[in-house]
Amino acid sequence: MGPIMLDVQGTSLSAEDKELLEHPLVGGCILFSRNYHSPQQMTALTREIREAAGSDILLAVDHEGGRVQRFREHFTAIPAMGSLWSLAGEDNARAIQLAYQCGLLMALEVQAVGIDISFAPVLDINGVSEVIGDRAFGRQTDMIISLAAAFIDGMKTAGMPATGKHFPGHGSVREDSHIALPVDPRTFTDISSLDLKPFKALLAKGALSALMPAHVIYPEVDTLGVGFSAVWLQKILRQTLAFDGVIFSDDLSMEGAAVIGGYVERAEAAQQAGCDMLLVCNNRSAAVEVIDNANIRIDPAGSRRLGKLLKTSRTDWASLAGDSRWQQASRFIKDLMSKE
Repeated sequence: MGPIMLDVQGTSLSAEDKELLEHPLVGGCILFSRNYHSPQQMTALTREIREAAGSDILLAVDHEGGRVQRFREHFTAIPAMGSLWSLAGEDNARAIQLAYQCGLLMALEVQAVGIDISFAPVLDINGVSEVIGDRAFGRQTDMIISLAAAFIDGMKTAGMPATGKHFPGHGSVREDSHIALPVDPRTFTDISSLDLKPFKALLAKGALSALMPAHVIYPEVDTLGVGFSAVWLQKILRQTLAFDGVIFSDDLSMEGAAVIGGYVERAEAAQQAGCDMLLVCNNRSAAVEVIDNANIRIDPAGSRRLGKLLKTSRTDWASLAGDSRWQQASRFIKDLMSKE
């Protein structure tokens, strides 16, 4: 599987989409709201993408719940993770049950239209970052760990591997890395004792199959942003935390990546630092530039890791309503949200 994940333009494939998807360096495709019209159309699109690629390709979406849910009409409205505690009446056991059902239902619905993974859950702390905010499970690390673990258990019941983001934590910096370059001046000890705790706890449980680093610079650890830093990705994540799953770059088109240089330089730096898959989204010319000019390679170890994320579920949208797991999760979530 190639190391580039790109996007497609609309609800069906253009000739240019097909040409890019069949390139050997392309091993992934991320879907957005503009690609969605109905479950049936999305199922047809994901099938078309796989046929155009001609070999294994990883299909992904950001479908966390709350304000980050790409598909809405006909899909169940999933609450923001930061609202689970209050929706559950501040009852811990009920909140854990709700998190589990949200993870299960999200994974069932996403996979039913032919997509392999959702980039979830967010393991950041709901601190000063507005772009994170209620995407996080809470402000306390113990709450984040317990609710995220339940959400992941739900995903895994449906057969979907979990991708934790944004390593080692984006919640304690105010700037939005989509439009700026966040810098966090704290020491590694401070980061490790707070933001990194959910990642360490869930890695220790073997709960995470993939991670996505933050476009944040922690100058007390390294002068490079996490997604371009061998210190963070190789020394800390691979060696110290013994993580052997997939490392996705965050979108290389984001402003937080611009400090590295142009798109070619960003892709090369991210792979050299240890990213298995490089996301180049919502910028077709950048994706073409990376494919044509970047000195990147297909890495056998990275391909092996990526292959483990491909879905094995055969559930389709037509049969979803008859799935007892979906029925129970949908009813549980809708009941609690109706009482809000």
